[in-house]
Amino acid sequence: MRYSILVNGNRRSVEGAADTPLLWVLRDELHLVGTKFGCGIGLCGACTVHLNGAPTRACVTPISGIGEASIVTIEGIGESEWGRKVKEAWLALDVMQCGYCQAGQVMAATALLVRNPTPSDGDIDEAMSSIICRCCTYTRIRAAIKRAAGLQAPETLEGEL
Repeated sequence: MRYSILVNGNRRSVEGAADTPLLWVLRDELHLVGTKFGCGIGLCGACTVHLNGAPTRACVTPISGIGEASIVTIEGIGESEWGRKVKEAWLALDVMQCGYCQAGQVMAATALLVRNPTPSDGDIDEAMSSIICRCCTYTRIRAAIKRAAGLQAPETLEGEL
């Protein structure tokens, strides 16, 4: 079946069975491979995208459920002010280690800052707790979110790790 979906501001025509996960449409049909496959059951968060601004697990979201919703992937998140700030903070603080979860982390962090531009540590922990980082860069993730929000601007995290 053919579907017309709005991805990163562009209307795209894709093909798939009704139960095909959005993740595979993005990766296989549209070649937007920044969204990662992790667990396949919506638990790890590596596949997080924004669906009408809300962080959504693409691995368990069927293409038939998208309708007219706007999808934003890691490839398009830098077009928004908060997405740009989050990506800049991630790079400035060298958050990534293996990097596998980072697309999901950036998507969740951006959604948090859109909802709450001055999050507390508790707010950050709550918003980010469902995105698993096997390298345990949580200290850097929190610092990058604070930097993006203008709450903390460390040049380095030495001594904090």
